[in-house]
Amino acid sequence: MNVSNVATAPARAVNYAPRVFDLAATPLRELNLALHQIADAADEPAWEVVNPKGSHAVAAGVDKPVAVEVRGSVGYYCGGMNDGGEITVHGSAGPGVGENMMSGKIVVKGDASQYAGATGRGGLLVIEGNASSRCGISMKGIDIVVRGNVGHMSAFMAQSGNLVVLGDAGDALGDSIYEAKLFVRGSVKSLGADCIKKKMHPKHLARLQAILDRAGITDVKPEEFTRYGSARTLYNFNIDNADAY
Repeated sequence: MNVSNVATAPARAVNYAPRVFDLAATPLRELNLALHQIADAADEPAWEVVNPKGSHAVAAGVDKPVAVEVRGSVGYYCGGMNDGGEITVHGSAGPGVGENMMSGKIVVKGDASQYAGATGRGGLLVIEGNASSRCGISMKGIDIVVRGNVGHMSAFMAQSGNLVVLGDAGDALGDSIYEAKLFVRGSVKSLGADCIKKKMHPKHLARLQAILDRAGITDVKPEEFTRYGSARTLYNFNIDNADAY
């Protein structure tokens, strides 16, 4: 067969320049609608949002593996339900960043408000500043890395996944925790009901190292952290533990 006579499909033109949305001039609804209408991430892999000015629900519901750069701080629910996107906030985030996240990655360059990563089922949330109260509440498989401190009741009812804190943790860490794993490098003000300090085995060191690698953190070692988790005394009601309920 003469290969010179074989018809070849023309190469698909891909625009690698980011598609820019200026929220000072364009309604947020148009940004999220455009993100939801992506047919193929290879056609529009890069997005940029300028002048967010604390807007709520920026890049919520992204379900394609695209990169979204947000140039400024955002309000609540940024990146909520993210499923495959890589969202970077060049500022701080309000309550619920990455809430119910499924997969992908969210990076907050500043601080995060309450319940960051709440109910998250997968993916990686990195907060380079501090996180407020209830970080990782009811997490269900997400990995959360906080370079600074976390507030009270963080990892409350955390079911699975990993919370890694390079700074300190506030009151009632891990209250009513299930099987999530908590790694804290600094001090813990107090532990919540059924949360106890646990031994760090080689498998936990390896798990923590892998999470730190994914988060791009190279200046700390897993051996510097303390592991916390469930004592499993609240799994079934016991009258002797009634005061802990």
